[in-house]
Amino acid sequence: MRLENQLCFALYAASRKVVSLYTPLLKPLGLTYTQYLVFLVLWENDGQTVGDICRKLYLDSGTVTPLLKKMEEAGYVTRTRQKDDERVVTVSLTEKGRQMKEVCARVPEKVGSCVHMEAEDAAKLYELLYRTLGAVCNE
Repeated sequence: MRLENQLCFALYAASRKVVSLYTPLLKPLGLTYTQYLVFLVLWENDGQTVGDICRKLYLDSGTVTPLLKKMEEAGYVTRTRQKDDERVVTVSLTEKGRQMKEVCARVPEKVGSCVHMEAEDAAKLYELLYRTLGAVCNE
């Protein structure tokens, strides 16, 4: 029962350190890290449901819905209830939201320059983390 023997702590601490690199880049743009993640999902495939966004980000709707409301108030997205099932809400980028892709284009490069890791190690870590996501029970 030692802290350094806990995989959960290593994942938690590393995640916090890496995510903290985004704050000085996103804050001047008026974005949070989670909003940036929503943008990434929508830039990849616009017009997704809230449920799809939640699944892709491993977040619940109680976290994502208020975030989407703020993004809508800022003019980045629209939220539309589907006519055939009003419980389903589709999120689409506005022109302003699409333009943010260019504004944020250098963020990954800038963050990457702060993570001093060989490309091979980074690729292995990436693979292991996604394998971990798939291996963890979703109870």
